[in-house]
Amino acid sequence: MTLLTGARERRVRTGEVELCVAELGDPGRPTVVLVHGYPDSKEVWSEVAARLAERFHVVTYDVRGHGRSTAPRPLRGGFTLEKLTDDFLAVADAVSPDRPVHLVGHDWGSVQGWEFTTVKRTEGRVASFTSVSGPSLDHFGHWLDRRVKRPTPRRIGQLLGQGARSWYVYLLHAPVLPELAWRGPLGAGWPRVLERVEKVPRGDYPTSSLASDAAHGAWLYRDNVRPRLRDPRADAYAHAPVQLVTPLGDRFLSERIHDDLEQWVPQLTRRTVQAGHWIPRTRPDQLAAWITEFVTSVEDDRPRVAASGRHAERFGGQLVLVTGAGSGIGRATALAFAEAGARVVAVDRDAEAAARTAESSLRAGAPAAWAETADVSDEQAMERLAAKVGAEYGVVDVLVNNAGIGLSGSFFDTTPEDWKKVLDINLWGVIHGCRLFGGRMAERRQGGHIVNVASAAAYQPSRALPAYSTSKAAVLMLSECLRAELAGQGIGVTAVCPGFVNTAITSTAHFAGVDADEEKRLQRRTARIYGLRNYPPEKVAAAILRAVARNEAVVPVTPEARGARVLSRFAPGILRRIARVKPPV
Repeated sequence: MTLLTGARERRVRTGEVELCVAELGDPGRPTVVLVHGYPDSKEVWSEVAARLAERFHVVTYDVRGHGRSTAPRPLRGGFTLEKLTDDFLAVADAVSPDRPVHLVGHDWGSVQGWEFTTVKRTEGRVASFTSVSGPSLDHFGHWLDRRVKRPTPRRIGQLLGQGARSWYVYLLHAPVLPELAWRGPLGAGWPRVLERVEKVPRGDYPTSSLASDAAHGAWLYRDNVRPRLRDPRADAYAHAPVQLVTPLGDRFLSERIHDDLEQWVPQLTRRTVQAGHWIPRTRPDQLAAWITEFVTSVEDDRPRVAASGRHAERFGGQLVLVTGAGSGIGRATALAFAEAGARVVAVDRDAEAAARTAESSLRAGAPAAWAETADVSDEQAMERLAAKVGAEYGVVDVLVNNAGIGLSGSFFDTTPEDWKKVLDINLWGVIHGCRLFGGRMAERRQGGHIVNVASAAAYQPSRALPAYSTSKAAVLMLSECLRAELAGQGIGVTAVCPGFVNTAITSTAHFAGVDADEEKRLQRRTARIYGLRNYPPEKVAAAILRAVARNEAVVPVTPEARGARVLSRFAPGILRRIARVKPPV
């Protein structure tokens, strides 16, 4: 039984084998061919294929000897890249005889895809190629050769690193043993391995043909790896645009093996994702979005507009929601994600400010941006926002809980109403965001990241900021607790703790225990002091993107915030004495 719900199946004859081919979507649309890897069958693509079928004619097939395709006889010599290329051409001619196809490969499907995209006889049949977790054996052979012949400490480290990751390749060259293992305990335990190690959701995948697929697939390695690595082709240049998707948590392939790829691929787009090897199962939304964007740009015969900035590979196409995005750190963060190619939802209680940020995000490079109005302290308003975002834009990939207010004054001057307001916005706003948007991330089971903007005041006591510091300390601890809870689901949580940053929060902060005129004077004085410090919110935004990319837990921003963090851990008594000093405002 196929997991490709609603697929139309056909048999395609190629040489001595028959391939089982499944099709989804409208055949009149551009054709996307998905090629699976080892030890999979075409069903590994079921989640991605269903998403792509809304826009494209999607085709996937069982590689010879896998799934419902027949195996060559004898097996030895029946899985060479030359014969696999014959299979691809037979499928392409059957499903799209008059137009080139867009090729996507994962693992050994990607290894095959590199062959299809670089040999002369397929030129004109491949419109584009998206490679996921699989190198060209020719490119890899040249990569190894350069490092062996011209070793440096760095190159030796790269060789040893990839050598350790390739342990399974050596085992698969052993006679008989891989077949016995896959038809025995390894095949029976493989679904549990995928779930525990790779975080692949349990279900009907892998299919019942796993043991046979894996046993036959061992010949992919035996027929191709050593011959190609010993004598890699010198003309392995891509004749179609290539999109390279690199999972940064791949246990089998180092991202360093693609360092020299530009010399082989004239039109290369790079993507990275924080995930393990099996992203067709663990990140189908992100992968389908990248494939859609790439294929559409090729079909429209236009160059893909590359996002700028050092994090463009990481955040391109992702959905990022920022609260308090109308000004300050929130606005700077929204624009930074936009420059990295993310889709942005700018949320602020000021509708006009949110709209300005969304418009600026589009100009900065966001493929899409929306403005939404909500008061983060209003639970029902946040529930409505979450429902709308989920229905119209999708599940958020990165959530930045930034909205906050300032409150200064002694504890005894701070009224219960003051406490309620600062906690409602600074703490409950974060709780609402984490619960509503983070909850959908967890339900989707495709990873994500939550950023909670706290403050250096979270760990730096002050006689002038009891309520504000308490709210931010709670945000810091909430972030630590949530990080622990969500770690197993591939969702990172970061608490960002800025120090003195030049934003509008100083001019709108409330000062308890003083009249209106005195409060305005104190606001102006505080804003002037922060202005003299002049630490821009753009630097905090850069730290936020870096923290998400690195999955950092706690990020102090500004020198004084970092210094206070060190003192809070190693010399808290010094901070306590500093806290007794009356502030200059």
